[in-house]
Amino acid sequence: MNIVILDGYSVNPGDMSWEKISQLGHLTVYDRTSPSEVVERCRDAEVVITNKTPLTGEMLRQLPHCRMVSILATGYNIVDTAEASKLGIVVSNVPDYSTSSVAQSAIALLLTITNHVEDYAVENRDGRWSQCKDFCYWSHPLIELDGKLFGIVGYGHIGQAVGRLAKALGMEVAVYSSKPQEQLADVRKMDLDELFSACDVVSLHCPLTPETENLVNGARIARMKPTAILLNTARGALIDEEALADALNEGRIYAAGLDVLRNEPPRDDNRLLKARNCYVTPHISWATVEARRRLVAITLDNIKAYIQGSPINVVN
Repeated sequence: MNIVILDGYSVNPGDMSWEKISQLGHLTVYDRTSPSEVVERCRDAEVVITNKTPLTGEMLRQLPHCRMVSILATGYNIVDTAEASKLGIVVSNVPDYSTSSVAQSAIALLLTITNHVEDYAVENRDGRWSQCKDFCYWSHPLIELDGKLFGIVGYGHIGQAVGRLAKALGMEVAVYSSKPQEQLADVRKMDLDELFSACDVVSLHCPLTPETENLVNGARIARMKPTAILLNTARGALIDEEALADALNEGRIYAAGLDVLRNEPPRDDNRLLKARNCYVTPHISWATVEARRRLVAITLDNIKAYIQGSPINVVN
């Protein structure tokens, strides 16, 4: 059985091993694959593994031996799952591997904004504290989170994990979710507009769908407090980036912490990269070594289950 990994570097830049997957068949690993290279590289593959390299319906129709696509991620919008079903191709993903890591990252972005640890550390490497006339100084405002209202949009595994961490900081938690009421017994349930109006922090943890694209638009941002903080560790296209950049630069909301942008990597002229009080990380909330090891281990299980005739984590 031929197995091809199209973009292995983003998951494993050299600090892990593909050995266990290679024991299942003849494995070829590419660091990166452009769209024009996909068909040629996968033409003889029975199992194709991808992280972010798209597999369109047109590509899949040109892969006569392909019977499984295993996605090295939870989101699966990069694969034409409907066409895969028509072709008899199983598509599996990896759910829940990064829950703790993404939740930790969301809170790290929040604490970066409220406590400015890195900003102060950089200043003091340059001698700022040593030159100070007092025993302490502050060049950035410090914000206490205890008692503030933390709003979560999407209350799946990650949203719930973020909620637990927010509560540990003494924050109240409000949620917008489609989950049944009994699963929201320990949080305040709000509609979307109320949540954006009432909360001191709003954190996005919902999937990107046609309905949620630009969920954070100009009108919804206008509802937010001028002291509010927006966090996004989900998908960049949930936010109207121009509207957010305007709001930040004009001081209509206080700050944003973003691990994702609409286009990745972003263009140099993306205004959020230089917007006032906007802290951007390069889509790494999922990428702790622990999470990546789980990702590869569950992918291995997905392929084994396919070989045994009982596929798991199937999304089509």
